[in-house]
Order: sequence, then structure tokens, then C-alpha cells
Amino acid sequence: MRDDVLRELIREQNPWWRAAAVGEDPLGWTVTDRTLRARQSYDLGYRSDVLDDVGRAPLGSSLHLLRGPRRVGKSVVLKDFIARLCSRPDVDPWQIIYLPADTLSAQDLRRAVVLATEITRVAGDAVRVWVIDEITAVEGWTAELKSLRDNTRFGDDTVILTGSSAAGAAQAVRDLGAGRTGEARHPFRLVLPMTFRQYLSAVEPELPTPGPFPPWAVQTPEAADAAGLLETFTNELDLAWQRYLEAGGFPRAVFEHHRHGSVSTVFLRELESWLTADVDPSAPQESVALLLGEVQQRSSSPLNVRSLAETLGLSRSYLATRLNRIVSTFAGLWCHQVDEQGRRVGGAQSKLYLVDPLLAWLGHYLRAGLPVPDFTHLTEASLAVTVARVVEAHSPGRWLAGDTVGYARTASGAEVDVAAVPINGPAGGEQTPPLEVKWVPSGWRPAAAGLARKCGRGIVATKTATDYSGPVWALPAPVVSLLLS
Repeated sequence: MRDDVLRELIREQNPWWRAAAVGEDPLGWTVTDRTLRARQSYDLGYRSDVLDDVGRAPLGSSLHLLRGPRRVGKSVVLKDFIARLCSRPDVDPWQIIYLPADTLSAQDLRRAVVLATEITRVAGDAVRVWVIDEITAVEGWTAELKSLRDNTRFGDDTVILTGSSAAGAAQAVRDLGAGRTGEARHPFRLVLPMTFRQYLSAVEPELPTPGPFPPWAVQTPEAADAAGLLETFTNELDLAWQRYLEAGGFPRAVFEHHRHGSVSTVFLRELESWLTADVDPSAPQESVALLLGEVQQRSSSPLNVRSLAETLGLSRSYLATRLNRIVSTFAGLWCHQVDEQGRRVGGAQSKLYLVDPLLAWLGHYLRAGLPVPDFTHLTEASLAVTVARVVEAHSPGRWLAGDTVGYARTASGAEVDVAAVPINGPAGGEQTPPLEVKWVPSGWRPAAAGLARKCGRGIVATKTATDYSGPVWALPAPVVSLLLS
């Protein structure tokens, strides 16, 4: 890209510079910004807190990479972050540089850094804040940023990056994690759809949301007290949980479902288009909906890839590639079989969960003949993803390493839906609670007995039943979610 074209692109994307130059309000751009204006049409007040600590901290050498699925609002997070910086009296708007990278080459990226530094020379030697959206679309981006951090003043600045792909995650850690993240406490972060707690805060704030508790403390007397408080609201939480399993956590979908009772076909098609482009751009568009429909039907059991390939009329290797792309685009999460120490069992089949409930509905809504998703399967997937998020929060990097959740086999060959896995805690040897999912109002005790024999403790996630008198508790699924996250 020519310098003059690149300069114009940079200026257009940083309207707070013009405001600073003429003495106008550096927040004036928020009124006309397309990203923030688009949010106004579906805004329920939800704001991601993923960059709150960075927005409050003094500027310095740090690097943060935010990854997550498309349509989840990463660009909105960046614009909110920039608006927060523009409102800080200790930050000059000329210090803030925003670059959309999805149309740039590695050479363009390097040149853009040079040009933007020159354009903002009025800021002098002050620390710059580089906000670069969709960096993972740039081929060779990790090597380019490594070079910039090592060899230019870019290494002294605050850098915020986003990406919609987990591909190259290990390379990013190797290239950027070795001293190049500066003072960043948690340089690699996830931006995921809203949790059930966040969903309630947005659409049903009148319901109590005690907790969360550390995962190793979910079966303590204090957690039992919180569960007892929520027992009064069992019916309301049950209905809210069902609505959450229909709407999912994409902010626009939550708004549409809350206001209109369903998610629009327009947004469903946007999700389908994203997945088609990232999972299998050469396949017919409806093939992704068909694939997700089959995945959600099989999500509560270890996935037989050969059987699924035969059902879809695909080769096993071709299907395996598509499944791994679902995971790399943050639409899916592998749940491997683990042993008593939480280590993966080699050669065993893995379960595949969809990261957001709404993705499980795409097949039903967009391809005729596919069944309505099973709410027990949706509940198991949602709770497994909740545990995965908790593990990632305590041990950043485990999500991308595929080491957050697992299932276990009992001596009789039955499964523990979500097994206990080790997690960082104050004593160093804590574990997540083992979970069984029985989305029923009664008849949960056989599952509790099996969990007691295998693990000696745990929680059976039910529809409405509550019992925390023994080593294995029965709690409604929404209560389990609130206690955990």
C-alpha cells in the first residue's frame, strides 16, 4: 500500500487527533463512530471488563492480545477502551493510535507503525497506545511485532491487539511472550460471549446473583448458604436459564431475544457466514449449519469422527480439519478424556462442545429438517464452557492449549460429564468440582451415587432439584453456573 493511501487510512481511523488539534472534545467522535453507533441498536448496558485494568493503569511498556469469536464485540471493546483513554486527563489524544489490520500485509503493518509515529510526533517521547484490530489476519504478524518490539521505540509502548483465530497461538507466545509483553500481567486474554451471570445482569437484574466462588470452594458452607438464598428463586432462574440457552451470549442476540422473543434470521446468517468463511469457505453455506446441528446432537458423548464423517458424506481427514477449525475460531471447545490426575488419556475419543448455546441452534433454524437442540445437551455444554472459562481465568493459556475441561470414565464404563481437573489456587493442589448433568426435576440420585463412587464428591446439575446434605450435591444448573462464574 502506498504511503499516501496508508496515511489517509490512519488519519481517518483516529478522529480524536483532529479534535485535539482544534481544541474540541476528544470524545466527540464517539457520537458518529460506526462501531459504537451500531451497538446502540442492541445495547442493554453490557460492557466487557476484559481491558478495565489496562484502562486504569499508568501507560507503560505492555502488550495484550485479545482473542475470541467474530461477532462477540472485540472491536466494540477496543472503541470503549479508546474512549476511556480519551477521557483521562493524563493521556493526550495524540498518544492513542488505532489501526484496523484486516486489510494490511506485514509490510503495510510495519510501515503504518512508522507513519503513525511520525504523524503523532506532537506527542513527543510520550508512551503511545497502539490499538490494532484483527491482527491475526496479517500473515506473519508475530514475527513482525517481535521485530518491532525488539528494535524500535514500539517496544516501549502499550499495545492492544485483537484476533479471531487461535491458529498460531503457540507461535504468538514464543514470539511475543518472552519479555516482549512488558509489564502486562495477563498478556493473552479471551473475549467470549456473555456468561449466564452477565446475561442476568443485562436482562433480569432483579434476580440475585451471589458468588462466584473459587472453583475449589464451590462445595463449602458459604456456597451452600448462597445456594439456599437462590432456592427461593428456583422457578425464575429455571426460566431464565432456558432463555439463556435459546439466546446465547452474543450481545446482539441477547438483545434481540429479550426484546422480540427470538434471535433474528439476519444475525443467525451473520454467524453462519462467519463460520463458513473460517471453517470451510469452499463448501456450500448451509453445510456449516448441518455440521453444527450434528455436533450439538452428539455433544454429550465422545465424538466418533468416523461415524460423523459417514453421516455427512465426508472423508475422515477432511471432517477432522473442519472440526479443528471450529475450535480454532473459538466456536468450539474440545473436552478430552482425563484420568484421576486430570491428565489427558491418550487415544481416547473427545467430546466437542459449542462455545455458545446459540451456535447449537443454527442448524435447526437455518437448515430444514434438523431437530430442536436438546436442553440437557445445551446445559452440559454451557456448564463445561463455564468451567473452562474459570480454569482459563486462573491459569491463562490453558484454553488455547486445550487443557481446561475433561470427562472421566468410571469402572463400569459410565462417564463423569465434567471431571475434576487441577487448577491454580492458594494451596497449589486445588481442583475444579466434578459435575454430572441431569436436567431433571427429580430422579438425580443414581447419578449422585455414581459420582460419589468415582470421585467422593461433586455436583449433579439438575433442572430444579436442590440438596446439599451429602458429599454430592444436587443444584439447579443456573445455580451451578452462578456459583462458578
